[in-house]
Amino acid sequence: MSLSRRLLLAGSAATLAGPALAQGRSIRLIVAFPPGGAVDILGRTLAERLSPVLGQTVVVENRGGAGGVIGANAIARGEHDGSVIGLIGATALCAVPFMTTRLPFDPRRDLAPVSLITDGALLCVVNAETARRHGWTGFRALIRWSRANPERVRMGSSGAGTSSHINIEAINHFAEARILHVPYRGGGPAINDLVAGNIDMMFDVMPALMPHVEAGRFLAFAVSSGPRLAVLPQVPGMADFADLGLGQHSAATWNAVMAPGGTPEPVIARLHRAVRTVGADPEVIERLRPLGYGAVTSETPAHLARLIARDTPVWQRLVEISGARLE
Repeated sequence: MSLSRRLLLAGSAATLAGPALAQGRSIRLIVAFPPGGAVDILGRTLAERLSPVLGQTVVVENRGGAGGVIGANAIARGEHDGSVIGLIGATALCAVPFMTTRLPFDPRRDLAPVSLITDGALLCVVNAETARRHGWTGFRALIRWSRANPERVRMGSSGAGTSSHINIEAINHFAEARILHVPYRGGGPAINDLVAGNIDMMFDVMPALMPHVEAGRFLAFAVSSGPRLAVLPQVPGMADFADLGLGQHSAATWNAVMAPGGTPEPVIARLHRAVRTVGADPEVIERLRPLGYGAVTSETPAHLARLIARDTPVWQRLVEISGARLE
């Protein structure tokens, strides 16, 4: 089904809601990913903790598909009174606009920043038996082997145009590697094939991969961010591979709370204070740690707007390198 058709089916007509605060009403938290994944867990944690802080019920509504476009579109078309907010990732905000000419909204005009909620990165894992067979003692050895054996290293992803796809094509470009991208219809089938040895490696979110690392089936070789992650300090980041041409590469990920564009500043300020309160909760910080997320909030909504503006050209370049499209 085409992107435009999926959006037509999933979208709803824009409302003309006034600027009044939605006190006493339930709040819809739109999560731009399907149920069951790490972002969904983050969304449900956020909803659970926001409810008592705001004094209102916060209900998660999953709107997955089209690289986050369907969910972002649903947020953009929501009421402007604080009754609709959304959880969107860096890729959907900063990369997807460059992967399609059919974006049904303007991210700058139709989405209002509230606050960052997490940062993180993708984890690179390899099949442990394959690594032993080829002598891959780490990420550096893997890259060098791929140069000598073009397209014999097969990296699975949850689909074309995902952050994993964009990231590996950038690594191929900067490191002169020759890793073959193998897209799947979702991360689950790709992980199953990595366990079976039908593919050799993956870059993906940590929760899906770490159980296999802990069981010894996968080896953790790197994270996609420049620096190392506090949750996995022993795993190198891209900055550790300057000798491979990756010293400046970083595909750091983050998730942010956004509201429909045009939401009044007092409403944004109230939501921002609530998200900051949740992000500082020690129990929330500990709950997010196994997901590979750091609980990080924005000092002000303007700080998040500047982060989006800073990261957009970075992701634009990565999209151009990868050739990823969502048509």
